[in-house]
Amino acid sequence: MNLKIISPEKIIYSGKADSVTLPGVVGLFTILAHHAPIISVLKKGILTYKLGENEKKIEINSGFVEAKQNVVSVCIE
Repeated sequence: MNLKIISPEKIIYSGKADSVTLPGVVGLFTILAHHAPIISVLKKGILTYKLGENEKKIEINSGFVEAKQNVVSVCIE
């Protein structure tokens, strides 16, 4: 799937990902390829995305995520 992580200052990541785990307001959740469409608010926590064996973690304060048609867009602070 395609993942884009943006902040008010810059694009943090734009590329492929196998999964992304996000801190939702009701708990952590993971988005995989071909996930059903979703829009969710994010709270303070750790965003983790994986591509193959590589894993990257980003600490966030808040934000939101939209996933549809194998594209995941994450706006964070």
